[in-house]
Amino acid sequence: MVNENTPGGLSNGAAAEIIARLRRLYPEAKSGLDYTTPFELLVATILSAQCTDARVNKVTAVLFAKANTPKGILALGREQLESVIKECGLFRSKARHIIGACQMLLAEYGGEVPADFESLMRLPGVGRKTASVILSNAFGKPAMPVDTHVFRVSNRLGLTRGRTPREVEEGLKELLPQEEWNRAHHLLIWHGREICKARNPRCQICPLKDLCAANQADG
Repeated sequence: MVNENTPGGLSNGAAAEIIARLRRLYPEAKSGLDYTTPFELLVATILSAQCTDARVNKVTAVLFAKANTPKGILALGREQLESVIKECGLFRSKARHIIGACQMLLAEYGGEVPADFESLMRLPGVGRKTASVILSNAFGKPAMPVDTHVFRVSNRLGLTRGRTPREVEEGLKELLPQEEWNRAHHLLIWHGREICKARNPRCQICPLKDLCAANQADG
C-alpha cells in the first residue's frame, strides 16, 4: 500500500478509499459557518479564529442583523462592533481586521469580496486558510483550507507528513484530485470533530483504522 511518490506514503488508491469512506460517513459535510454572501463568510471566518463555529454563528446572527456589508460594518463603528463580537474572543484584533478589510474592500474592490487568492490575501486578517475557505465555499473554486482538524487528521491517517499547515495543504493538493479538494477538507474537518479528536480519538469505532498510519504504527 506504500507509494513513496505520494506525500504521506499512501497510494492514490488508498487515499481515494479514505475519501470514499468519509463521504459515506458524512454525506452532509459542509461548512459549519452560517452565511449568505461572500462578505458574511469573510467576517465569519475572521471571527472563527480560536472560536467554535457554534459561537460564531450565534454572534453573526446578531451582527448581520445590524450590518452585513462593508459600509454597514463601518457605520457601526469600532466600539459597537467590538461589543457585538466580544464573545468570539480576541475581539479587539478581530474588530481591527474586519474594519481594515471593509475599508480595503470599499477603496479597492467596489465593496465586493474578490474571488482570487492573491487579492484575498491582501485583506487584513486574511491568511492562507481564510482565503482558501472563501474561495472554496463562497466561490466554488478548488482550494484546500487547512485548520487544526485537517492538519491533525491528515497527518494521523498518513495522507501527508506535513510539519506546517502549508506543507499539509501542498501535500493534500498533490495527493488528491483537484475536484476532490473542496469536499475533502470538509470531510477531514468533520472526522476530526466526530471521531479523530485531538484528545482521546475514538479509534475503536473509526471506519478508517485499517488504512490509518497512526493505527498501524500503534499496532
